Amino acid sequence: MGNASETFLLLSRISKNNDFLMGTIYTIFGVLSVCGNGILLVVAYRKKSSLKPAEFFVVNLAISDLGMTITLFPLAIPSAYAHMWLFNKMTCIVYAFCGILFGLCSLTNLTVLSCVCWLKVCSPNYGNKFSFCHARLLVAGVWCYAGVFAVGPLSGWGEYGAEPYGTACCINWDAPSQNSAAMSYIICLFFFCYILPCTVIFLSYTFILLTVRGSRQAVQQHMSPQNKITNAHTLIVKLSVAVCFGFLTAWSPYAVISMWAAFGNPASVPPMAFALAAIFAKSSTLYNPIVYLVFKPNFRKFLCRDVALCRRTLCECVCQSSSTQKSICGQSHHKEECNSTRLSNGLPDNHRTCRHCPRPETAAGTQATFTEHSPRQTVRILQGTQHSEVAVSQLSNEMQSDFL
Repeated sequence: MGNASETFLLLSRISKNNDFLMGTIYTIFGVLSVCGNGILLVVAYRKKSSLKPAEFFVVNLAISDLGMTITLFPLAIPSAYAHMWLFNKMTCIVYAFCGILFGLCSLTNLTVLSCVCWLKVCSPNYGNKFSFCHARLLVAGVWCYAGVFAVGPLSGWGEYGAEPYGTACCINWDAPSQNSAAMSYIICLFFFCYILPCTVIFLSYTFILLTVRGSRQAVQQHMSPQNKITNAHTLIVKLSVAVCFGFLTAWSPYAVISMWAAFGNPASVPPMAFALAAIFAKSSTLYNPIVYLVFKPNFRKFLCRDVALCRRTLCECVCQSSSTQKSICGQSHHKEECNSTRLSNGLPDNHRTCRHCPRPETAAGTQATFTEHSPRQTVRILQGTQHSEVAVSQLSNEMQSDFL
């Protein structure tokens, strides 16, 4: 890492092979994050009329994850491949600001979500009163809380700078040893944006697990509606714990490495340790849509319905194209070769039928079209010296049973 006289120049402090690996990992993370969070937001938009107040935090979490992906990955990927920071100092500051803003928004959002889950499960009398107005106010508070710490370094409280590995930007971890304001910022950031949220999340889900465990045996003796409530509470616990555990697992390595650099000797921290911690931190944008799209029943139901609708529409387009080809083939006097393949018994095999498409009689409005595609079993009868061919359905019951 070095500075030119008039140019903001950041050189990588890890090997080119490691930078290439980081760029590849970031590319994979970016594609998966955009697809996953984008699908989650589309599903939430399509079911917006049935969204519950607590699900506002799920949507907000997807927005913050998608915001981090869109603002950070397009800058980090080419810089990693180039083995240096490719942009100017202002872009570096904007990069660091977006990373702090969206990262703290996600963590604060999960903290508030854990409190809402605790209120619903442990104090249902108050939790059932949680409304859309409460959810909107809390979502706005989440962004304001994250914004205070993101704007701090821009106003002189703390400082943004290059990451120790050289191809990205974040908080300047060398500043606390030179500036008391930067030291106070790091202390407040570590306490209010990591220690306090982790404590609240841990206590919330501990009380939830104890409440569900203590009431499970008693609830099982009641009617099915009570069992449904218990299942809903269990689902809330599983989903929220999965999201929070994954997020904290992703951000804890970066928090530990950062505190090592801020309160210890920054030169003693290996640059590759910061690079690996950054990879873990950016992976936090991936698992949230996976958890909610795969395990949450109402989101999964809407996703399956939309996928089925797209598949049906695509199938209808393919079948309409196939029908056009059949009509053209029939006009050229090759209808049998175009429509079917002859079996060994001489009956046609209609291999172009699609199980997702409507039957020909419903599509064309008549039943005559369908009869053209239906094979008819016939039998040849010898009467004296003459042969006659009749349908099996026209024979008597005794003759049909003998023939079949």
